[in-house]
Amino acid sequence: MSAAYFIKKIGSDSLVEDWDNFLIPYKQAVDELKVKLRGIRAQFLKLDGRSPIEFVTGRVKPVDSIKEKMVRRHISEDRLEEDMEDIAGLRIMCQFVEDIYQVVDLLRKRTDINILEERDYVHNKKPSGYRSYHIIFEYPVQMLDGEKVILAEIQVRTLAMNFWATVEHSLNYKYKGEFPDDLKVRLERSAEAAFKLDEEMSEIRGELQETKQDASTGDAGKSSE
Repeated sequence: MSAAYFIKKIGSDSLVEDWDNFLIPYKQAVDELKVKLRGIRAQFLKLDGRSPIEFVTGRVKPVDSIKEKMVRRHISEDRLEEDMEDIAGLRIMCQFVEDIYQVVDLLRKRTDINILEERDYVHNKKPSGYRSYHIIFEYPVQMLDGEKVILAEIQVRTLAMNFWATVEHSLNYKYKGEFPDDLKVRLERSAEAAFKLDEEMSEIRGELQETKQDASTGDAGKSSE
């Protein structure tokens, strides 16, 4: 089927008669999950004084973006709920790369989400330089007429990864991805620089933790004398 067919169909009344109603379960899912994930952060802070979750954001994909993606990915209206995984999307930002995998392990243990697919772009970066950890999952939403299971996506990334991805996305949108080759190379280099920063900060934290442990061991030895 041609893109023109999809554009025509998306412009018709047959696609979704009421987008507001169609998106209700997705909005509810995002709101519920933001509360739950922020609750995890609060529990960590209370118990340990530090959380692997720095902050959480969420959004429902705008209708225009849904329509555009349907055209680009050739998703038919009767397959929208099954084939578009990120209508409901959340992002979890972390301070360190190792925090990402701690958060992923926490998500795997949850009983309120059913993980369908994981994509590790942290250590398997995209050609553009993009890094993040993506989780596609099913989430049950309680509606007036019963339970509705929707697809949703969580992206887990560091603050540095998020900075690069946010800027790169805005540039892509503005210039429609038509970058000169030299600028593509510079964007890739900047992505690597951001990842090097992540690695350096992890090493610094590790060294500080070792110093603290050595000091504690020394103090314990003195007190036993």
